[in-house]
Amino acid sequence: MQPNTTTPDAQSVAIDLGDRSYRIEIGAGLLGEPGSYAGLPSTATALIVTNTTVAPLYAQALQRVLSPLYGRVLCLELPDGESYKTWDSLNLIFDALLSNGCDRKTVLYALGGGVVGDMTGFAAASYMRGVPFVQVPTTLLAQVDSSVGGKTAINHPLGKNMIGAFYQPLRVVCDLDTLKSLPPRELSAGLAEVIKYGPIADMAFLDWIEEHMDALRACDPQAMAHAVKRSCEIKAHVVGLDERESGLRAVLNFGHTFGHAIEAGMGYGQWLHGEAVGCGMVMAARLSQALGLVDAAFVARLKALVERAGLPTLAPVLDAQRNSARYLDLMRVDKKAEAGAIKFVLIDGPGRAVVRAAPDAMVVRVIEESCAG
Repeated sequence: MQPNTTTPDAQSVAIDLGDRSYRIEIGAGLLGEPGSYAGLPSTATALIVTNTTVAPLYAQALQRVLSPLYGRVLCLELPDGESYKTWDSLNLIFDALLSNGCDRKTVLYALGGGVVGDMTGFAAASYMRGVPFVQVPTTLLAQVDSSVGGKTAINHPLGKNMIGAFYQPLRVVCDLDTLKSLPPRELSAGLAEVIKYGPIADMAFLDWIEEHMDALRACDPQAMAHAVKRSCEIKAHVVGLDERESGLRAVLNFGHTFGHAIEAGMGYGQWLHGEAVGCGMVMAARLSQALGLVDAAFVARLKALVERAGLPTLAPVLDAQRNSARYLDLMRVDKKAEAGAIKFVLIDGPGRAVVRAAPDAMVVRVIEESCAG
């Protein structure tokens, strides 16, 4: 299938959270369009937080379009990569804010992928007990998942995203044109977070993803526009019902319990987050089958789709001597764990998700099967 180069119309998805409600703007060319930022606070200072990869591509354009809104627009470049999602990098943001005399009306702009967005949001939640921020995600994973819903965090060596806060942005600006600059591996990583919405909430969307996977991997503008919008619609609905993950919102973590263990066990950055989630979804589907919630055909279908997206489905060995035990140790510090009991997001029939525990012996069998192929 040849990519459709027609520019998709701009679209908007609302996050309904009362006085903290905001819009997700989705379209081509939005990053440098003044209308994307209309209605945002016009104050003395804005700080763009980005990284060394994204800054040369988009920082100047964002500074230019924001200049009429602010007395000064500062820019901070962080090192690029999941391994830098740490206290040290977070402190670089605080250093920039404090050294430039930024006050509590300063607006932070997160320009980049999920790492930049998570750290900027956490800095915004913490600096002077809270300053406003805007998400300008430039990766597919960030546009369909991490920039939406207000979850901000940094990693700890013992667990991913274990230190953070719920803190909503003022707006999310998803410029589809930025996806054209993604390396194929990064694009595939983002597709993992697109795929997850089908099994947990919308099997018709999963059908559509299967039909359009080639177009998505080719970054077809129309296909990407629909994928981003539908993913944001599903997440917006869930976040609107359960902002702080007291119950329902946990289903958005399908594949993440196994996936976070893979990331922490291998060392952050060895696998991209989406790669770990893709493999983790297949592992969670296998556990769902072991519990009698789905059949083998569903697992095979999901595994085939994850592979078509260019993602791994063979789980890594984290410890040659005690591999399954290492997985269990890491998953016990997952945020969904309760009193040491690991909770998994499982598929309770296609299109429905449930959070529940499983016997360790069953989980070990799934880990062993997943590492064996």
